[in-house]
Amino acid sequence: CFSLAGIMLLEVFLVLGTLLIYFLFSKKKEEMLPFKDGWWGRGQKPVTKEDSSIRPFKVETTEEELSDLFRRLDQARFTEPLENSCFHYGTNSVPLRKVVFYWKNQFNWKKQVEVLNKYPQFKTKIQGIDIHFVHVKPPCLPEGQAAKPLLMVHGWPGSFYEFYKIIPLLTDPASHGLSDEHIFEVICPSIPGYGFSEAPHKKDFNSVSAASVFYELMLRLGFNEFYTQGGDWGWLICTNLSQIAPNNVKGLHLNMVSVSKLGLTDLLSILLGRYFPGLFGFQDEDVRRMFPFLKKWLYRILSESGYAHIQATKPDTVGCGLNDSPVGLAAYILEKFSSWTDMEFQKLEDGGLERKFSLDDLLTNIMIYWVSGCIVSSMRFYRENLGKGIGTQKHEKLTVQVPTGIASFPNEILHTPQAWAKKKYTNIVSFHFMPRGGHFAAFEEPELLAKDILQFVDKVEKEQLWKKK
Repeated sequence: CFSLAGIMLLEVFLVLGTLLIYFLFSKKKEEMLPFKDGWWGRGQKPVTKEDSSIRPFKVETTEEELSDLFRRLDQARFTEPLENSCFHYGTNSVPLRKVVFYWKNQFNWKKQVEVLNKYPQFKTKIQGIDIHFVHVKPPCLPEGQAAKPLLMVHGWPGSFYEFYKIIPLLTDPASHGLSDEHIFEVICPSIPGYGFSEAPHKKDFNSVSAASVFYELMLRLGFNEFYTQGGDWGWLICTNLSQIAPNNVKGLHLNMVSVSKLGLTDLLSILLGRYFPGLFGFQDEDVRRMFPFLKKWLYRILSESGYAHIQATKPDTVGCGLNDSPVGLAAYILEKFSSWTDMEFQKLEDGGLERKFSLDDLLTNIMIYWVSGCIVSSMRFYRENLGKGIGTQKHEKLTVQVPTGIASFPNEILHTPQAWAKKKYTNIVSFHFMPRGGHFAAFEEPELLAKDILQFVDKVEKEQLWKKK
């Protein structure tokens, strides 16, 4: 009887042990997002090995290109705005006329092409499509110090040009009054279908696909360990890259965070967080940015997400018009640079466009979309990421383990408190409420963002946090 009981007890321990081992190993495996090895080129994937060479690239322009642009600008038709409508109905045609006048008579695209070409640019073929990227190395390094590779990813309707003002602060911080304890070499790729990266020729190229392509890019450049930084789509691409290659990504820095899955406690915090912030881990600044919730979250989503619904369903339809009209393209993009920089700018007749950006910078970004003809393919990225529904993708159900730094800018469209973010990003080592700035952080407040990146990397390096993932 004793021996039988002992055998039964042993069997119970074996079963429990097996279940424990299975749970531990299966959980560990699930936390890794599979690398997406796709083929996005035309036709069938060739049997021959893909050309992995890295080729220098320069932005170029022609007189024919400019003549065509000016002809279209001259033939633009404007609609009279409603009285006192400012930017509440979208881009107001009165300031738009002024932008178009400047575009035709004062903006110098050839000069801006020289500005774009001041940093080394390259192209390389990955998974069947040409990937464009800027790669800037430090002008000088203190003896014994190595540059840290940093992948920076833009979003929509931005471009790699968003990073042109922050690049020197990261590659040569000492010359700009910043600490040179950490110096970076910066890699800024264009998302496939954006700017000068070739657009995918097949359906289903989403953020995981882009993350996989950029992972290959970093490995091809010889970086087995690197940092990543992003906002807008760059937030999601860099998040996915951290899920695909947690052993390669030393740290993830974000200036925008969104979560698609909220638990019961989070839902309760929407109802009660304004009155009992400490109970839900909210700080005073969280309360200020989030409440009243209907106005600052629900109504804002409804008023600002119309474009996203169009682009997540029928991007090619509206894209046809934008690709044919530079004025239409400018109106569509400038509206975002107004309201996403500061929602209060909608109350201004000129949309506050020149309060944070120069017309040269705004038009340079628009010209990147115009000359590359990429507006339709850039909008399709919404269809590929959102078309199957929010919360349905595997990456949305997985957490992020790598050390994470979050710079939370006050005028971001929607605020995500750290209490919510830490459910997804389980290793947040730096979360800062930034004093000013909106959605296009690197473009608008390059020094603030650079300082936050530097302090985040300093913390990760000194505490060797990437070894504790």
